[in-house]
Amino acid sequence: MSVYNFKEVESKWQKIWKDNNQYKMDTAQTEKPNYYTLEMFPYPSGKIHMGHVRNYSIGDVVARFKKMEGYNVLHPMGWDSFGLPAENAAIKHGIHPHKWTMENIEEMKEQLNLLGISYDWDKEVATSTPEYYRFTQEIFLKFLEHGLAYKKKSYVNWCPSCETVLANEQVVQGACERCKATVLKKDLEQWYFKTTEFAEELLNDLDTLDGWPEKVKTMQKNWIGKSTGADLVFDIDGTDKSMTVFTTRPDTTYGVTYMVLAPEHELVKELVAGTEYEADVEAFVQKMHTMTEIERTAADVEKEGMFIGRYVINPLNGKKVPLWIANYVLVEYGTGAIMAVPAHDERDRDFAEKYNLDIIDVITEDNKMINSEEFNGLDASEGFEGIIDKLEKEGRGKRTINYRLRDWLVSRQRYWGCPIPVVYCDECGIVPVKKEDLPVLLPTDVEFTGKGESPLTTSKQFMSTTCPHCGKPARREVDTMDTFVDSSWYFLRYVDSNNENEPFSKELVNRWHPVDQYIGGVEHAIMHLLYARWFVKAFKSMGMVDFNEPFKNLLTQGMVLMDGSKMSKSKGNTVSPMDIIDEYGADTARLFVLFAAPPERDLDWSEQGVDGCFRFLNRVYRLVDELADVVKKDVEFGELNSQDKDMRYTIHSTLKKVTADLSEKFGFNTAISALMELINDMYKYKELDNINEAVIKEGVQL
Repeated sequence: MSVYNFKEVESKWQKIWKDNNQYKMDTAQTEKPNYYTLEMFPYPSGKIHMGHVRNYSIGDVVARFKKMEGYNVLHPMGWDSFGLPAENAAIKHGIHPHKWTMENIEEMKEQLNLLGISYDWDKEVATSTPEYYRFTQEIFLKFLEHGLAYKKKSYVNWCPSCETVLANEQVVQGACERCKATVLKKDLEQWYFKTTEFAEELLNDLDTLDGWPEKVKTMQKNWIGKSTGADLVFDIDGTDKSMTVFTTRPDTTYGVTYMVLAPEHELVKELVAGTEYEADVEAFVQKMHTMTEIERTAADVEKEGMFIGRYVINPLNGKKVPLWIANYVLVEYGTGAIMAVPAHDERDRDFAEKYNLDIIDVITEDNKMINSEEFNGLDASEGFEGIIDKLEKEGRGKRTINYRLRDWLVSRQRYWGCPIPVVYCDECGIVPVKKEDLPVLLPTDVEFTGKGESPLTTSKQFMSTTCPHCGKPARREVDTMDTFVDSSWYFLRYVDSNNENEPFSKELVNRWHPVDQYIGGVEHAIMHLLYARWFVKAFKSMGMVDFNEPFKNLLTQGMVLMDGSKMSKSKGNTVSPMDIIDEYGADTARLFVLFAAPPERDLDWSEQGVDGCFRFLNRVYRLVDELADVVKKDVEFGELNSQDKDMRYTIHSTLKKVTADLSEKFGFNTAISALMELINDMYKYKELDNINEAVIKEGVQL
């Protein structure tokens, strides 16, 4: 009996594929239709895990199948290689982030090659190389030129453990997404990308993404959070100041009994200056700075506030209502101010009852307006329109669409990220670095202390420069960009990865985009996938691309679990892919993750399942080896008996099912199951008397 020596077989074929440049793709080719399949690229931690094996095995099947169908297939791989772990390694082990990163890349690349994935390594990119981040900087300058990048001072999310700012999307239930530390608020001047510029397009174009999971589209819709309502202007009594609030219920404006500013609102300090309320308000504001968003706004958190000695005039009836600050109003949401209608809002009612504020009903249970002067008796929907009409005529309001989505804060107080290509000149202010002077390189003479300020501040060589405009001494920006900036355009660079003149050729990216099939975890639904969509819309607005969306089809594969829990080092429930490959071979590892569960569902690791897949591959090998001489023969089908016909029917029905499973859906598990049944039937057929060699040859060749 022949023995399946998987190490010999796999190394033989991997060498043949490499020597024949089997996976290289000239993106300028036009003879065949193009197909671009892509898995989300990894952070180079140094070791691949079973989640990687599953993700990349799925993409590999898609790429190989499409190539067999006659497509020009682009299937690249690269590295999301900027990021905090490399900097932490520098602090902990005294190894430079670049060295640590490049060593990890080489190790992971070797592991992926052992796994036998069909990558075109000629297209490889690493976001931390100057060859790549030079163009990330050029893109930043384009955004700056077109008003899509700007700097402003505002309260930002601050992680005291990572000692850097976080985008809203990186804060989960009041904690840092990465390290789980409680996130605080800090008043800093930071760089932003104007994601709100394309909020409507980001929302509406989700309806064109028929190949995306509804779950992901719903998550993005909720994050963008479109609300239709009105901006209303309330004058602050005794001052020349006014405050604007956004409301989705202008029909309840007659029910306003108090107004609330976020404690951090710019008006608060000015309104209490020199008054008896100043000290107490300042203490309250400082208290709010030490609290997380969750601690301030969760439904079960007690509402806290303070009257600041001012009154606000209702623009509809002229009545004066007290002005408060409160914990449940946040400066970064809406205008940082609300009109409080305690009769028709639970939060406002809790606050009003606690502080003995008036509660006035203005909408009945059957949705009729009351206590609303000339609008009494109208349906609330009619009052909604009528009140806005009235306030618009008086210049005290306007119809408005508001979004939950906020502009993307991209500044990070870190070293191992893409330097922001601007300088600060006492004469000229903020000045962009000239394109011909890119890249602004990361310096090597830095100290990795792990403390708040960017390590770039420790490099005198980096800090001191000259103004590109006037030539006088200037200071470089010391923050680096959020690493999500790097991963928001990498899929475009793959198509033209050796271009030294521009981020990518418009002609080539238009030919290959949108990506036909994108594969990755659902945890990226909000940040990476939303940012990549925004980048493409920004590029289109600047004439760099002609398409609207980056990814035509999206598959979000499930996690790999151990005993029902996600594999993690901290739980001690991980399985090393390299151990599996060493014991069973790469084909067994890949077969198991494809067979054990549908790709969109979680997969529970099973040693018995792995062993079963290994036994199946042994059976396939033995069958082919035993019939090798038959396959070499030049044989004709001739006349078929019923057994021959049944076998041919099984062969062709299996071919049809596998093709349908792979082309119409991601039915890898059902396709493999059909192949297992075919192997069983072929073994049975082989043992019959007078088998038709042409039939068995056809089955083996399949």
